[in-house]
Amino acid sequence: MTMDVPQHILDALTDVEMPRLPPEAAASGTVHIAGLDVPLYRSECVIVGSGAAGLRAAVELRRRGRDVVVVSQSAWGGTSACSGSDKQTLHTANTADRGDDYRAMAHAIRAGGAMDEDIAYVEAVGSPRMMATLQYLGLPLPQEPLGGTLRYQTDHDEVGRATSCGPRTSRLMVQVLAEETLRLNVPIFNHTTAVSLLVDEYGPGRRIVGLVAMRASDRSEGNPFGLAIFACNTLVLAAGGPGELYRDSVYPNGCFGALGLALEAGIELVNLTESQFGIGTRREGFPWNLSGTYVQSIPHVYSVDADGNEHHFLADYYRTTQELASNLFRKGYQWPFHATRMLDFGSSLVDLAIYQESAAGRQVFMDFNRNPLPVPGDLPFSLERLDPDVADYLGKAGARQGLPIARLQHMNPLAIELYRRYKVDIARDPLEFAVNNQHMNGGIMVDCWGQTNLGGCYAIGEAAGTHGVTRPGGAALNAGQVFGTRAAEHIAGSRPAGTTTPGDIARIAENRVVELLAFLRADSPHTVKSVRTEVQARMSEKAGLICDAEGVRLALAEAQDLVRSISAKGIGYSRPAEAARSLQWRHMALASEAVLTALDHYVRNGGGSRGARAICDPAGGAVPSSIDGPMADYRFRAEQAAHRDEQIVVWREGDVLRVRTRPNRQLDKTEKSFFERDWPDWLTGRIYGASQAGTARS
Repeated sequence: MTMDVPQHILDALTDVEMPRLPPEAAASGTVHIAGLDVPLYRSECVIVGSGAAGLRAAVELRRRGRDVVVVSQSAWGGTSACSGSDKQTLHTANTADRGDDYRAMAHAIRAGGAMDEDIAYVEAVGSPRMMATLQYLGLPLPQEPLGGTLRYQTDHDEVGRATSCGPRTSRLMVQVLAEETLRLNVPIFNHTTAVSLLVDEYGPGRRIVGLVAMRASDRSEGNPFGLAIFACNTLVLAAGGPGELYRDSVYPNGCFGALGLALEAGIELVNLTESQFGIGTRREGFPWNLSGTYVQSIPHVYSVDADGNEHHFLADYYRTTQELASNLFRKGYQWPFHATRMLDFGSSLVDLAIYQESAAGRQVFMDFNRNPLPVPGDLPFSLERLDPDVADYLGKAGARQGLPIARLQHMNPLAIELYRRYKVDIARDPLEFAVNNQHMNGGIMVDCWGQTNLGGCYAIGEAAGTHGVTRPGGAALNAGQVFGTRAAEHIAGSRPAGTTTPGDIARIAENRVVELLAFLRADSPHTVKSVRTEVQARMSEKAGLICDAEGVRLALAEAQDLVRSISAKGIGYSRPAEAARSLQWRHMALASEAVLTALDHYVRNGGGSRGARAICDPAGGAVPSSIDGPMADYRFRAEQAAHRDEQIVVWREGDVLRVRTRPNRQLDKTEKSFFERDWPDWLTGRIYGASQAGTARS
């Protein structure tokens, strides 16, 4: 087998080394709280999370002369640095041919509904600047000879706005941003877990004043849990999504996000009903999404039962070999599960089939050394018998080789190299996979600058609920970069309130630290293992890609019981070093309750099936079919068009979660910018006060 790309180039794009962290800055002082002497670290702004979005905010803040620090439970260890797909996508305005139309791009970003128009426009118009900056920092995005960026089509993308550096695109983004962060001398505090936000409730408006963290390096005999206080004027939550919510997950281990932190601080969350599920290898081995060329090479997919018998199960669903192979290919750019694509023998019928095999206790595999077996009674697989869109793509790609592994080698050798790095040779052995939770499209509610409803607190990246129901593949990477910059601009330009004094921060932190310590009980019946098992099983089995009203209702009741029980009985820890993880699982239990609260509200109010999941209902008007006829057990509700125009908001009052809906923010499409009129607003910083105006000028 010949390779079109030299090995040293494959190595450089696969083994992406991250920079070494410098020694950490010393604490600026000590505060005595809850009988402990706790180190105090001070900065104008604290960024929680060291992924691509958080580092972008850090770089942009420091470039504007601001004092900023980054805290991370594991530097270079989150989803940005450790997750991806075949040629992981960065979605930006199309710079090929005649450029792009930002309003058209914004419309495509929010096409699935439940997304604010100003957010979508901000992401569209900010994308070229975001990409250009990354290229300036050294991100090796591919170009054609005349300088245009190479593009391709991805999911929910009809124009072709996708580009990629290969499977490690987001890790390469983290690498160049990390190098710039360190070059600008931004302090990074590693192995630092944020466990509570500190809020000043006594001023004219609730505002952030810092956070409580637990740090291994600050543990001592007098401070066994390693408590530390980070005082700040502004704080940016960039801790990613709640990857630990689901048992069946492609997130790297230890991704907790910030939803629980936000709920406890009274921050509003939005669109928690909206996630993404898709095929990938699980976290027990090497977690990775199997989109793009993995399935566009059209490998043979089969399952193995407990007795070792092989099953060509997709042949039980599709009517012809051509239909089976073509829809397997389409998973490449229709990768996330979508309920409507189960209909008419579409590509999400593949997800449903895999879901059923897994539920039956069978292992599912992808074999790149075999073409798909024929549907019984039909002709064998042939590249000459594929649907026109599939044949056209493979023809243009030059992928007419006889076997899937040869087609994959031709289209994307990096996809093979990546698994080899993790001791899985897909050129030799079949690859086990499943349908997994992959991304949270909802999250913390923000305005068009990334501000939350808590003064001085921002949310960016997957922590922010900006994506709506569906999004083009790679739009999340774009959003994190755009809003990392937007938040930094707003912080630097809006002149936040002065620094809280040590006495004030000690007073505010005292009660919070006492409450946190009260939750940590060595004798609690709730342990990290028991809470993780309960939360993940409930979410995967009752709130995954297939669910129903009664199952969601019962799951919510169980989640509420767990949160109440943890509040009453605490959560256990086996040693002080485990305390931070225990508090994170308390937050994850709360996040699970919030997701189920939103989902139950949606379903009880007639919510139907859309991007995240199918809402099964015997009275539903849509039913997928297999070769044996309608699949009555999976009859589902259709989405109500009106639900696309609104978003579900969840927040916490005391110990109770509240829920409401709000309409999407709309743009005034008649308003146009005018240079002489609008330039003073920029010069004086008045634009930073227009956060909720819902207007955008072009």
